[in-house]
Amino acid sequence: MPFTRLEIAVLGLVDGELQVLLARRAEAPHAGRWALPGGVLRIDLDASLDAAARRVMRERLELELPFLRQLCATGGATRDPRAPWALSIVYRALVRAGSVQPSAGRRIEALGWRAAADAIADESLAFDHAQLIARAVEHTRAEIERLELQAGFLPDQFTLGELQSICEQLLGRALDKSSFRRRLADRHLVEPVDGVMRIGANRPAQVYRLRQG
Repeated sequence: MPFTRLEIAVLGLVDGELQVLLARRAEAPHAGRWALPGGVLRIDLDASLDAAARRVMRERLELELPFLRQLCATGGATRDPRAPWALSIVYRALVRAGSVQPSAGRRIEALGWRAAADAIADESLAFDHAQLIARAVEHTRAEIERLELQAGFLPDQFTLGELQSICEQLLGRALDKSSFRRRLADRHLVEPVDGVMRIGANRPAQVYRLRQG
């Protein structure tokens, strides 16, 4: 079996923009450089790839991330100097950054949020992780374009204006208000919370939640 790792791209909205959680490596190879948090597959510990990804998150970030999803697999002879051929299974998670409190765990010197666009352009990241971040961002934005909204990164309740703002921050561009609301209605994605309004600078706004089922 080739040398196999799990890499985790944790994405979130920080300061109004899409950012990625990076870890500064404590050990070789690439000690002291920033990378995606990750770890080696342990066939003695991991019953499945999903279980391996959850274990890596506990060990590296001291986190449980219920919305991890497999993104891709990538491998090659020059990916990792520790092995003649290395394989990485890449997972991603979209979270509300303020709702998670990662802590630097085993083999990590520090953790930090970084603007996704900056990380993708940073050639100093370890391994090929800038490319992996680019893929995670591309897939995440494609989902938002299709209005595949996950409960994991949305507040439990929101106005339509707040929901549009979240989507715009994830996409990095403005959306047409009328088109956005029409698509929400056509897909039956949200439902009003009866009797709950939010008072803002303008007239009160109806509060919504994701439709269940």
